[in-house]
Amino acid sequence: MKALSAINSTNPCLPNTHFLKVPIFHPFFKFNPFSQPYNVHGHAANRAHKLPFTISCKLKSSRDVENKGKSVAQKIVLSEASPPPLTEDDVTNGDTGNVPQSSKKKKGGPFGLLNMLRRKTLQILSSLPLAIADMFAAAALMALGTFIEQGEAPDFYIQKYPEDNPVFGFFTWRWILALGFDHMFSSPVFLGVLALLGASLMACTYTTQLPLITVSRRWSFLHSAEAIRKQEFSESLPRASIQDVGTILMGAGYEVFLKGPSLYAFKGLAGRLAPVGVHIALLLVMAGGTVSAAGSFRGSVTVPQGLNFVVGDVLVPSGFLSSPTEAFNTEIHVNRFYMDYYESGEVSQFYTDLSLRNMDGKEVMRKTISVNDPLRYGGITIYQTDWSISALQILKDNEGPYNLAMAPLQINGDKKLYGTFLPVGDINSPDVKGISMLARDLQSIVLYDKEGKFVGVRRPNSKLPINIDGSEILIVDAIGSSGLDLKTDPGVPVVYAGFGALMITTCISYLSHSQIWALQDGTTVFIGGKTNRAKMEFPEEMNLLLDKVPEIVESTLPKQADSISG
Repeated sequence: MKALSAINSTNPCLPNTHFLKVPIFHPFFKFNPFSQPYNVHGHAANRAHKLPFTISCKLKSSRDVENKGKSVAQKIVLSEASPPPLTEDDVTNGDTGNVPQSSKKKKGGPFGLLNMLRRKTLQILSSLPLAIADMFAAAALMALGTFIEQGEAPDFYIQKYPEDNPVFGFFTWRWILALGFDHMFSSPVFLGVLALLGASLMACTYTTQLPLITVSRRWSFLHSAEAIRKQEFSESLPRASIQDVGTILMGAGYEVFLKGPSLYAFKGLAGRLAPVGVHIALLLVMAGGTVSAAGSFRGSVTVPQGLNFVVGDVLVPSGFLSSPTEAFNTEIHVNRFYMDYYESGEVSQFYTDLSLRNMDGKEVMRKTISVNDPLRYGGITIYQTDWSISALQILKDNEGPYNLAMAPLQINGDKKLYGTFLPVGDINSPDVKGISMLARDLQSIVLYDKEGKFVGVRRPNSKLPINIDGSEILIVDAIGSSGLDLKTDPGVPVVYAGFGALMITTCISYLSHSQIWALQDGTTVFIGGKTNRAKMEFPEEMNLLLDKVPEIVESTLPKQADSISG
């Protein structure tokens, strides 16, 4: 390709004078009418007697005021070579003169059969109804996974979905366990539906989107006025120059290509690339979700203050892709558990001070976690999810301290209540009695005597004893337990990347991909174009651009042209 550096150095967008070289089709300067298509490849042979001469033209812009002072930095690409091979889309636009005719030999044998099966498989997978059906199936399975409790023991499903009272008349625990619906998002059925949907997206990308991009990037020319008139928008400029049209289009952001009397321009190629990006983003989301469902670990533990546990003893694999790491050997020690309260006495927030130690007992990390503020280490995330009271530490008659285990009591609603019992008298007696102690949180303990009568309330660490049935009781401390959830989720970064790409590419897909063709025949320029979006705005944009094209209003023939014609 050669670059036409500038049309006019002073005002390349709208020059006042312009020298246009055109062929003489007749000794008396008669231009070839548009009754016949203008074929750029055959004009030299069909018009062997044409002689070049120069017309000195005075130009006038229909919008001189709007375009005054404007300049364009881009260059029109002038091509000496033939354009790339055309596609069926080019043929439908009317450019049939340059389509290479080649006969393809049919391949037989095993390779031909495999090729036919490949094409048939791609055709089936790229079917839009199949993709829509896959999406509905995946959505239905996800909804079913929210309805059926996940990760419970088999006895739970046997009791809740018994055979003598099946759901919908047929759905029992056998269906749940056989199809793996107790772990829906890692079950073979759900993963199979996702795999089919992913294959459908890839087939659609390969058979439809990538060829569209190839065609969109290929510049091609139309060589007949009839082909240009068939476009969504078409117009003719009786006295204009195709170079001026190209300059105006470059100023509007178009990529412009010139070959002889033909012009091709386009812009908004990113709008063609966006659907491929959308498909890739969806594949990333599905791949990340699959890795999360089949390759993660999960576990829960309730640890009293002052005790510790090993991460690998808590985490349980969720699927066949789960693989432990070195961080599973980390020991976690609960340094302290405490709460914050509202003025009404209700718990507002609870905290756990954790220390992480390696196999040598060295502390590698320490952090106080709370609800919505987890700890992350080595791909493991530790969440604060629950709390309880594990023990009550007391002094009896200045003896002890004694640790009394606290047990959760069943009450109506979501309130928590914990209780313990201190025997009084003979503990081996069948009707042993004692002091009862109840607590709903860590800030107050309610005490009852052996007859079950209310005695009083004491705060831990208040150092205020209370006499019950002849015994002096002092509440030293209430020891809380931290409820922790641990998990590894290697698919989270992939899912986040997929959603981010999906948002970006969805916005880019709304950009219009516009194409424009033009043909110079004498002093007339035929212009046509189309766009895949913004159908209403495209004609308005084209009219505004064409109004800026300079018009040839006066021309005189040089004297040497008269002598030639004589």
